Amino acid sequence: MNKTLKIHNKSDKPYNIVLKENELIEKCIHIQNSLPGFMKDYFIYLKNAVATSTRLAYLEDILFFCNYLVNETDIICSDNIKDITLEEFNKIKSRDVNIFLGEYCSRYYKQTKKTVLVFENHNRALARKKASIVSMFKYLYRSEQLKNNITDGFNPIKLPKPQPDAIKRLEIDEVAKMIDAVEKGEGLTEKEKVYWSKTKLRDKAVLLMFVTYGLRLSELQQLNISSFNFSRGEFKIYRKRNKEVLMPLNKTCETAILDYINNERANTSYTSDEEDPLFLSMQNKRMTTRAIRELVKKYTSIAMGTTKDNGYSPHKLRATAATSLIQYGFSIYDVQNLLDHDNVTTTQLYAAHKKNVKREIVKNFEWLEEETE
Repeated sequence: MNKTLKIHNKSDKPYNIVLKENELIEKCIHIQNSLPGFMKDYFIYLKNAVATSTRLAYLEDILFFCNYLVNETDIICSDNIKDITLEEFNKIKSRDVNIFLGEYCSRYYKQTKKTVLVFENHNRALARKKASIVSMFKYLYRSEQLKNNITDGFNPIKLPKPQPDAIKRLEIDEVAKMIDAVEKGEGLTEKEKVYWSKTKLRDKAVLLMFVTYGLRLSELQQLNISSFNFSRGEFKIYRKRNKEVLMPLNKTCETAILDYINNERANTSYTSDEEDPLFLSMQNKRMTTRAIRELVKKYTSIAMGTTKDNGYSPHKLRATAATSLIQYGFSIYDVQNLLDHDNVTTTQLYAAHKKNVKREIVKNFEWLEEETE
């Protein structure tokens, strides 16, 4: 008999965020139960050292690596990942990991009953897998479970240096076109207009929140009506590593959200004792991240005059917010704070337009006037 999961939430976090966190934790536990017992201390370390989403990503990579060791190498005698011994792990050399990352991971195959699937990992994905494996081997060495620190012998994985000019974002005039499209329905197909007529206030509020605050997709998707304190002009979000942050509401976003709540959302019949999601789907459920992505792609493609497939993701609207704020004269440190960048160098990438500002300044600042004949 399937039992309904009920979480006793003693924190002041919204139930939906606690539930999402618990889903990730359950996935972590499931993977841990499939891995060798000697990694238990490492699992405890991960639990307290990184965000839950990062912990899950690391565990998935380590499970993938162990599966490779069992099925593709002669290092491991057992046919079961769970039965891998610490003695066998001590036999692993840097070269073995380099072959895994450089040869196997870059292109591997999985067979199903009817097809053979080909998987490819480029350098960014390989670098993440390497980070997961480095983390594990370093911990096992520090805890004196492994005799040698083999991570020094891992081959470097070169990542392309981020180029400011290559950052994809909407220009300020394209943002205006996007908002105009969501207000008037221009550029939508007849079928899309049927849905638009029922969700245009919601869609407008979603897009304005993205381009104003540079919210991450998960931060916006998790918003509840109770996240907002309109009398104080602020709303609460939960960022990476469970950071609780109060954000000030500007008049544009406040008007758009209240317009949606009072005139469009009010017609829905959503009921729940534990949560009050802000943005609802046509089925009167919390919008999924996939639905929000599709919404953003649709309207950004109209703004840019391109196909829907070439529309932008919510993360590109985060970049749009960053570049627009800098363009309006806010410092990179202010923008870093608003967008929750760990490192200001990330924010600096969005200041690429400054070089164009400098060019215009110099161009229009002549000490000597040209002589006219």
